[in-house]
Amino acid sequence: MKRHPSSSLLLFGATGDLAKRMLLPSLYALHEDELIAADLRIVGTARSELSDEEFRALAKEALDQYLPDDRKDEAKIASFLKHLQYQPLDASTIEGFDDLAAKLGDISGGLSIFLSTAPFLFEPTIKGLQSAGLAGDNVRIGLEKPLGNDLASSAKINDAVASAFGEDRIFRIDHYLGKETVQNLMALRFANMMFEPLWNANHIDHVQITISETVGLEGRHGFYDETGALRDMVQNHMLQLLALIAMEPPVDYDAASVRDEKVKVLRSLRPVSPEEMVRGQYGSGAVQGEAVEGYADDLGEASDTETFVAIKAHVDSWRWQGVPFYLRTGKRMTERRSEIVIQFKCVPHNIFAGRGGRLDANRLVIRLQPEEYVRLMVMAKQPSMDREGVTLREVPLDLSLTHAFAKARRRIAYERLLLDLIDGDPTLFVRRDEVEAQWRWVDGIRAIWAKEDAPPKRYGAGSWGPSAAIALTERDGVTWHE
Repeated sequence: MKRHPSSSLLLFGATGDLAKRMLLPSLYALHEDELIAADLRIVGTARSELSDEEFRALAKEALDQYLPDDRKDEAKIASFLKHLQYQPLDASTIEGFDDLAAKLGDISGGLSIFLSTAPFLFEPTIKGLQSAGLAGDNVRIGLEKPLGNDLASSAKINDAVASAFGEDRIFRIDHYLGKETVQNLMALRFANMMFEPLWNANHIDHVQITISETVGLEGRHGFYDETGALRDMVQNHMLQLLALIAMEPPVDYDAASVRDEKVKVLRSLRPVSPEEMVRGQYGSGAVQGEAVEGYADDLGEASDTETFVAIKAHVDSWRWQGVPFYLRTGKRMTERRSEIVIQFKCVPHNIFAGRGGRLDANRLVIRLQPEEYVRLMVMAKQPSMDREGVTLREVPLDLSLTHAFAKARRRIAYERLLLDLIDGDPTLFVRRDEVEAQWRWVDGIRAIWAKEDAPPKRYGAGSWGPSAAIALTERDGVTWHE
């Protein structure tokens, strides 16, 4: 299906933190590289009463603060700012949407909307867009999370959006899918003959997915305490990574084929039992040599919200039967890291055992951040005359994506996602049935927590989480990759 880029982009929440840190710098980068049309109109809207010039000044300040120095070009920044216009709007009332439509003017060339708003504002915003004629067949809408906090509230938001927009015009954003290394997961699996024949329960012992952060609340007190690690990280980012790892080969690299295979995985997730999960909350400690307070001190009050989750998940399919997927995420941990570890099984017979050679199973490490690399750990013979026996050692075969593509422009996820929204390519966005499958699984976990009514286990800031998370893997003879 041929798609046509939109001639206008409407940014909700245009004065907020996400816009300043990510959206405006991403749009500037696309402009700098001439990836968006020279006549693309970008209209920002928010509650703040700003003129066009005041919004451009706000954008200029954000670019000065958040753009890397090597991307700052005053002439190009000045030309980018000419794209920008602004219209104040209180999205909680229907008044004002007609003025927004007047500001946008002719949208016959297509309109893309980036909607980042509080969940309670989704319904009135959609009604306002519809009433002002901003939800027609040539309009598509990108939805930034949070899209509800359980299946029921998510369905309510999705129903509201679906009342005005067809599913093919709804682009649900998970910014992890915009990361180049995440997209490389499919290239690694489906463009290399050496991996796909081994990518199953016959050859893989287990999979680990870790997303660890060193930061605490960082100004997100209200949102985070109502959300917690399970809904903030597992429900979206981690389950999307799991789906990409476990999916069957799609027939084509297009939106329908890729998302069809992902949703099959998400629907195959086995309900988690109480002994297969650990929830924790950080206490005081030291992160990277700096003393930090515990979660309750950061929040200013006692709370049972989890800042750490570890889960032993299972995908009930032929390919993955018996292979555990260990998921782990938390705040105030030892280091910032996002990675996937594919642990292969040992060779069936060690021919070097009689001469003292010890084998370790091969391991594939896919690091998403802060570095980006793919590392295959293989066994090699240590150089020697072997009179005292054979010494085998684990050595890495490294592909540093940062170095291998050093001349390529390194892009943040929102650059790719905004461009795909403007162009109308939904491949890297999340379909409704995926979201609902993710919520069903997560709601099952939360139901167990509510029934148990046990407080989260404490862990010291700067550690790798509660000791129970170590026991979760150790009882299976598995150690977290640290």
